Amino acid sequence: MDTFDAVATKLETRQFDGKKVRAEVISKVLEAARLTGSSNNTQHWRFIVLSDPKDVSRLAEDSTTGLWVKGASFAVLILANPKVNGYLIDVGRALQDMQLAAWNLGVGSGIFTGFNQEKLKKDFQIPDDLVPGAALGFGYSAVKKTGKKKKRNPLSQIAFSGKYGQPLSL
Repeated sequence: MDTFDAVATKLETRQFDGKKVRAEVISKVLEAARLTGSSNNTQHWRFIVLSDPKDVSRLAEDSTTGLWVKGASFAVLILANPKVNGYLIDVGRALQDMQLAAWNLGVGSGIFTGFNQEKLKKDFQIPDDLVPGAALGFGYSAVKKTGKKKKRNPLSQIAFSGKYGQPLSL
């Protein structure tokens, strides 16, 4: 799939069909994260892969906004070092690359960032020097997404030339 097409067609998936995602696909998704750039090339992020349904359910229970992840084939918890400048940008870059790699392979995904921090750190043995930045659930969508249009504002409302409010001129 062309990269622009992946960006243009990828929608959030929060309802999964229950079919298992193959290990080779999970490996490619993680490889996409590993290859992602990071602040000063610190590569400070760490990834906890949850493929056992009990672990995925525990992640859902430890969330405040991601109960839907319980239905995912697998999940990835992204950890980052908050002492690194731009650590949340690094988390976002890694999760975007994982989502696009998965989408290219026909696997949907969704993200959430709401956690019960104490419970999550205890349940997944997260070291004190790392914080959970985001979690992603992956799987095959239970809802047909092909052909749906994204609801996005037009460029004329969000992009400007030279200064804010100046109409875009390309």
